[in-house]
Amino acid sequence: MRISDPTIVAKLAEIHVELRQGTALAGLTSLGIGGTTDLLRVKSHEGLPHLLNLLDASHVPHKFLGGGSNLLVGDGELPWVVLQLVRPEPDVVLDGNFAHVDAAADLGRMITFCAKNDLGGMEGLIGVPGTVGGALRMNAGAYGMQIGSYVREVKLYRAASRKIEILRGNQISFEYRHTSFAPDDMMLAVILELPSKPFKEILQGIRICNEKRRSSQPLGQKSAGCIFKNPPGASAGRMIDDLGLKGLSVGDAQVSDRHANFFVNAGHASAKDMLTLIADVRERVQKTYGVSLENEVVVWNA
Repeated sequence: MRISDPTIVAKLAEIHVELRQGTALAGLTSLGIGGTTDLLRVKSHEGLPHLLNLLDASHVPHKFLGGGSNLLVGDGELPWVVLQLVRPEPDVVLDGNFAHVDAAADLGRMITFCAKNDLGGMEGLIGVPGTVGGALRMNAGAYGMQIGSYVREVKLYRAASRKIEILRGNQISFEYRHTSFAPDDMMLAVILELPSKPFKEILQGIRICNEKRRSSQPLGQKSAGCIFKNPPGASAGRMIDDLGLKGLSVGDAQVSDRHANFFVNAGHASAKDMLTLIADVRERVQKTYGVSLENEVVVWNA
């Protein structure tokens, strides 16, 4: 999708939106897969409703992109433009035990910044790539913790009301890799309440989590993290591993030989390759265990 109308282009500049034409989303996703479209970089939260009204009036379909770390994007010319928040400076402001965080902030850097100020609780997420907004949307968690436990307030653009709204933490449902946010809501900022903890103690927890990740995950390869959610009381990775599917590939899309629930782009995999591999593995698990695996990775089909 391309924006070529000079009237629209001029209005984008007026509302502090940067237009990057013909952007390859493969360069903006951790899988290194994705077709081409126009990228709209939003520099002001307050300009977002104006931007969405402009796109709707011009019948321009759109999607919201965070850090691109849990995302599989279709191939070729994409039928929608992509909106992405520009990270402000500063992107984290502390007030006692409360961290006011922009959704475009890098998750790992935010955790480290808070740790240096003796605020902990988020150590398990230190190695999870992507933005704070993305972590909020999917209620990211690891090693027994999840971000939703610390959320006290979320600022977001609500597609249903076409307005920026503030939600209290108790107005949001946080479940395993799922939240009550609508798919077309856009996270803007969050207030987290974090427990006080000595930096040295937090650092030790971070080192333990990092060592676990290094020993079990393909950190040096292009992946989107876990492809499937764990079924209740079971492990998707263990089922895939027990079927001997590590190393299974379609083109350059491959089941990791380090973690069976991580699928990697071993070269120049297409979205079609990755989707075919996902479907194949899901079918084999269904046939053997009678379990239908649900995607954890978000798929944007072209």
